[in-house]
Amino acid sequence: MSFSSSPFSWDEPDGLAARGTLIVLAGRGEHGGVYERFGRRLAFDAYRVRALGDPSTDPGVLDEAAKLLADESLPGPKVLVGSDTGASYAVRLAAEGVPGIDALILAGLPTSPWSGGSWEAEAEARTACPTHQGRLTNDPAFRRGALAGPVRLPSLRLDLVRVPVLALHGADDAVSPLPTAREVYADTDARLVTFHGGRHDVLNDALHRTAAATVVRFLERLRLSPELPLIAEGPA
Repeated sequence: MSFSSSPFSWDEPDGLAARGTLIVLAGRGEHGGVYERFGRRLAFDAYRVRALGDPSTDPGVLDEAAKLLADESLPGPKVLVGSDTGASYAVRLAAEGVPGIDALILAGLPTSPWSGGSWEAEAEARTACPTHQGRLTNDPAFRRGALAGPVRLPSLRLDLVRVPVLALHGADDAVSPLPTAREVYADTDARLVTFHGGRHDVLNDALHRTAAATVVRFLERLRLSPELPLIAEGPA
């Protein structure tokens, strides 16, 4: 089974006005459907969610993201949410000034190679959530071993990003260690939130409810005024 770059979609409940749109760029081995739980939770708070695949292996993902950003039927603010390699490409789109991006949310930004190992080791590195581990294990469209394979990433030009940035990172991320991530974000205006016990995919980790609540808080402040301070660094 395989998926095209067409998005998975979750919309606000009937009777509620949409409060904005999140466009998710997935990470290595993933497809947009992996973010169903995140999409449903944010849609419950009246945010529309469109989830795409991994742009490092499917160039069509970036074209589809640009179309979604330009789609006037989708309400603003429009926020790019990138996980793993998706975070790197979200930074690239914002740094290049692609129109329509009001903010970035970067989860588990990749900062160093991962040594790899068995599928069990990869599953443990990705998430501490047994439900999500089971989802990945039984998903025929998910590509095992992708974290340990070679990957080409764009230059990380956070200095060129001119929109608010929320960075989410697991304190126990073995794929992209937190100290290295802190160095990447140190000289930027990004707001870094760390999760005690969190692993690489913080959006699908054991603390996924806390991560989603942090995202909603960011979105609500963004709607209020993008000029105000958003979220300071701190543990969750």
